[in-house]
Amino acid sequence: MKQSVIIWGVIGAAAFAAAAAFQSFAQQDEGGVTADASAEAAPAEEAAPAPEAAAPPAAPVKPRDAEIMGLTSKSLLLDIYQAESQLVAVGDRGGIVLSSNGKDWVQAPVPVRAALTAVHFADAQNGWAVGHDASIVATTDGGKTWTLQMFKPELEKPFLDVLFLDAQRGLAIGAYGLFFVTADGGKTWTEADAPTLREEELHFNAITRLANGDLLIAGESGMLGLSSDEGKTWKRMTSPYDSSLFGALPVGEKGALIFGLRGNAYLIADARAGKWTKVETNSVASMFGGAALPNGELAMVGLNGVILVADAAGKVRTLQTPTGTPLSSAIAHEGGLLAVGESGVQSVKLN
Repeated sequence: MKQSVIIWGVIGAAAFAAAAAFQSFAQQDEGGVTADASAEAAPAEEAAPAPEAAAPPAAPVKPRDAEIMGLTSKSLLLDIYQAESQLVAVGDRGGIVLSSNGKDWVQAPVPVRAALTAVHFADAQNGWAVGHDASIVATTDGGKTWTLQMFKPELEKPFLDVLFLDAQRGLAIGAYGLFFVTADGGKTWTEADAPTLREEELHFNAITRLANGDLLIAGESGMLGLSSDEGKTWKRMTSPYDSSLFGALPVGEKGALIFGLRGNAYLIADARAGKWTKVETNSVASMFGGAALPNGELAMVGLNGVILVADAAGKVRTLQTPTGTPLSSAIAHEGGLLAVGESGVQSVKLN
């Protein structure tokens, strides 16, 4: 089960929810058996045992620095971002690697060893990465060094995506309705006031900013949230799909592409209008990440190294990486893609 949680960014909300449910069921089952056995074994006339002394409170868990390892760029990575000329990828065990050319990667020191699931930069210097143990780390020098802004393992919820509107205002979202915001560059983070989205405690898997400035969140059970005032207020959108959505990309001036389980993807020309069109992907591979390409096409990446590329008319062609291993995120790079996933960074040609 530990492995299922660690590779959360690749296998998506369904596996994470299943692992959490299994743990909860096991705990309930174990507790029930113990209680029943005790009731059977204890004669009715016996006095109840004296209460045990209360256990001392557990010591707070302290973050540990990520280990510097030579193969981090070839190991599990969950997100990749280009901050002007700097490429930054994040992943398992607090790994953050940097590159200027997409070929040669150097690992940065990071003050947390939790799996990092997402990274975003407001500009060339200021960036944030989020992940398990409700961890948030930040950089002010383009990714060379990172400081810890949040670490809350007691929440038992991972952050799954992060978006900054500028160097001060940011949003971090995650599992079970986890949603924090900052207005001072991450010096302080507070829980978001978004009851219409958070009341069901669904997993928030992705957040993106559309071309008109609207913010779109996609998540579990087809959850879609839209904000037209930079995150001050949110409304729940009618979803065209009732299962997990793992990613969203801006399309045109007002539109978006959303995608998720079993190759399901939908396009909309105006997100505020709420009229989605199903994209015929002809694939059952779940899609976890994607990128807008310079020629106007949209690429989605996912299970088994499958890559789906949709043109402006919504027609899709299918590619696959030589490794065939799961992909979780991608960016446009030198006429193709730089994708990350179970096998680290992979360069993919699209023609």
